[in-house]
Amino acid sequence: MIQWYPGHMAKAKRILKDDLKLVDLIIEVLDARAPYSTQNPDLQSLVKAKKRVAVLNKKDLADPELNQKWLNYFKGDAVLLNSMTGEGVGDLKNLLNSLHYEITNKLSKKGRKSRRIRAMIIGIPNVGKSALINLLAGSKAANIADKPGVTRGRQWVNVSKKVRLLDTPGILWPSFSDEDTAYKLALTGAVSNDVFDFELAAYKLIKFIKNIKPAKLEEFYQLDYLADHPYDILADIARKRGCLMTGGKVDRNRAAAIIINDYRDGKLGRITLEKPVEVDEDEIS
Repeated sequence: MIQWYPGHMAKAKRILKDDLKLVDLIIEVLDARAPYSTQNPDLQSLVKAKKRVAVLNKKDLADPELNQKWLNYFKGDAVLLNSMTGEGVGDLKNLLNSLHYEITNKLSKKGRKSRRIRAMIIGIPNVGKSALINLLAGSKAANIADKPGVTRGRQWVNVSKKVRLLDTPGILWPSFSDEDTAYKLALTGAVSNDVFDFELAAYKLIKFIKNIKPAKLEEFYQLDYLADHPYDILADIARKRGCLMTGGKVDRNRAAAIIINDYRDGKLGRITLEKPVEVDEDEIS
């Protein structure tokens, strides 16, 4: 089982709990390829009754049809986003403006003056929080890196006359009780590459793609046929990509890294790892 809980995340969670008292609204950034798995159950209990907006980032890497189903699942309080290009940020700004009207109306009824609404951006590592903040603020207000756990401090960012954002570090939960969730997080890059077995993760990914888009594996890796078992498919991919060791032995770990990176980069197509239902026979298992 994958386990990863850097020490700074425990501290970040304590700070987050205190900061919730300062905000009116929660913006949770999720990976559109795995919206269930990239929600942090610790955060769900912390935010409680706060108004929440889901930002489904990396929509360009996720299945278009399932993107729409996920929007329907969140019942209007959600937007699709590509934080690399900015596509969808206008929809988010429109939603925040409408929520400003709703929240300030409530403040007015309590006899309080109108002001910027205070929103907190939360999300597990590497889902694109910093890139989103920079899009909203129109400048490089937050640090960005293609690895989990870069944002470690707190910072307020004024994004408009109506909205002020509080950035927070990405937080993972202390342990993963479900193996499927752990591997989905590994495949999407939410946990460090150093803490999971690339080969096992690749088998999970191959099995999932084989169930929904088997032709994609044959086509992209130029396989003559698709073997029955992921173990054999990975070996075939290794041979096609020249991942061989001395004596012609297959280098499975190297091949596993190739297929996982191909998935993360969208080279295997727009593939979503889960659907918005309680039980889904197509989910990774």
